[in-house]
Amino acid sequence: MKKLALIVPLLLVLLLTYVHYSGGQIVEIAKLKQFDLLQQTDEPVLSSDIGILTIDEAAIEKYGQWPWSRQVLSGLVWDLREAGAGIIVLPILFSEEDRLGGDKTLAITLHENGVVIAQVGSSQINKNGVPRGVAKIGDPIPFLFEWGGMLGPIPILGEMADGVGVLNTVPEIDGVVRRLPLMMSIGEEVYPSIAVEVLRVATGNPSYQVKANAGGISAVRVKGFPVMKTDQNARIWLRWNKQFDTISAASTDLSAFAGRTVIIGATAEGIGGMIASPTGEQYNYIPAAVSLQTLIEGETIQRPYWAHTAELLTTLLLGLFIVLLVRFAPYWLIGLFFLAEIGTLVYGSLYAWQNYLYLLNVTMALTTVLVVGLAAVFGRFIIEFKAKQLIRKQFEHYLDPRQVAILQKNPEMLKLGGERIEMSFLFSDIVGFTPISEHFKNNDDPEGLCDLINDYLDRMTKIINNNGGCVDKYMGDCIMAFWNAPVPCENHAEMAVKSSIEIAIETELLKEELASRGLPEIKIGSGVNTGDCIVGNMGSKTRFDYSCIGDAVNLAARLEAQTRQYPNCTTLYSSYTMEQLPDSMKSIEIDKVKVKGKEELVTVYSPAEY
Repeated sequence: MKKLALIVPLLLVLLLTYVHYSGGQIVEIAKLKQFDLLQQTDEPVLSSDIGILTIDEAAIEKYGQWPWSRQVLSGLVWDLREAGAGIIVLPILFSEEDRLGGDKTLAITLHENGVVIAQVGSSQINKNGVPRGVAKIGDPIPFLFEWGGMLGPIPILGEMADGVGVLNTVPEIDGVVRRLPLMMSIGEEVYPSIAVEVLRVATGNPSYQVKANAGGISAVRVKGFPVMKTDQNARIWLRWNKQFDTISAASTDLSAFAGRTVIIGATAEGIGGMIASPTGEQYNYIPAAVSLQTLIEGETIQRPYWAHTAELLTTLLLGLFIVLLVRFAPYWLIGLFFLAEIGTLVYGSLYAWQNYLYLLNVTMALTTVLVVGLAAVFGRFIIEFKAKQLIRKQFEHYLDPRQVAILQKNPEMLKLGGERIEMSFLFSDIVGFTPISEHFKNNDDPEGLCDLINDYLDRMTKIINNNGGCVDKYMGDCIMAFWNAPVPCENHAEMAVKSSIEIAIETELLKEELASRGLPEIKIGSGVNTGDCIVGNMGSKTRFDYSCIGDAVNLAARLEAQTRQYPNCTTLYSSYTMEQLPDSMKSIEIDKVKVKGKEELVTVYSPAEY
């Protein structure tokens, strides 16, 4: 069981480390959900670079039902220009000609006002896509998100607009938009996102730059703006704490947009599409705004190159440490470590996020701490529970319940094998048991004899237990007991002699009860000795007895036998015991006797008072 309790947590550590290493949907979703939580800790930041002109219900009421004519959109662009707006973004797909013939008007407006319009990647249609020149370091094509086709604006608008950018978002496996590709491909053609196009148009550059190597794309750059570090697929993580000043298209005061890039987005019911973000639902033009602000600031969220390795090592080492900790440490230290480790992981990931914009995945490390920790604790609990049950089974009839509780709390006190320790020993036996036995035999009452013996042993066991002793065994009507093990007892000599005195007193009471029943009188003899012996679990790992062996034990047994030679002494104890008795417990020297197995004489004593 102990091996199993160790092997199972270790296997869990290896399994969780492998799961983390190999990835998969579960690991990816856990990482993404952690990202969402980090996003939700951010304080909102109002952009000073970007504003939003919304096509809301008020604007619909003013200009009529959607879709608006190209003349109306042209008018909005001119209004923004007059208000001093910078680059204007129309994230609207103009894939069909205007039914009212306003395409030429809009085309002129786009050309004269620095406007970026939209195109979208499509799996079925390839029409009028507008690629953009890109300076390549390495080959980015194999790593880009590839679409079957690109649905762009009608040619007149595509040619006249200063910029045409891809509007597509690429949700994660749970449908939430957290990253946005800065470019994508169709065959060998590369198409920039709206955010990249806005920066390119703002600088007047004819192209932008991308750097790729064998591991994928590492960076995208528009000259004049900070280098944008990306993942291998040219995606950047979006930081969703960006807030934007928003004005209705129905407003006549657009002065707040002076010097800002303005994105025209639809929010009216039924025309404004929505996407899922880490902070909740957002209008579908918001990713373009957020990505643009991110690129302007140059503070892109990063997964450092060392992150995955560090996370794997953290998962593995924490798991192994937990297994060792649970195996050897007290429960309070285990609980303290759990709290400290969870707090460290959470705080560490939060600190890396808030100070360096590092996205570190601690979900698997936390999972390992919890799963492996619980498994290890449960295994240890089962082992300790079984050990406590075994202790109770072995000692509940021989020790005071309080002593049994101490052993259950400290099972290490009962290790297999023995240790040398000074103890006191008591042997107590019924003297002259034969007449009593014959009485019950003559009366054909073996059950009565059994009841008498059981009653006697029960009374004497209670006395021994109440005085902190351990009943080692019953040998017919004889009791062997010892003190100072398995539970320490500093005054073990005193407790052993005290028990012998109380046994004598209890025997007198029992004698009176027997006399009232017409039974022969009963007499006891007790021998007590103190000395070193070997005590512990004697036996095998599957079957053992807690006992003690040594010359000091044998001497106690010999002294019990010597009580037959002194009819007036029910208790004899050695000088070794007498020397450890308190001054209040007076002794009478009885004799110097030679006992079997010893050459030297042993001075024996008896209590002065009972």
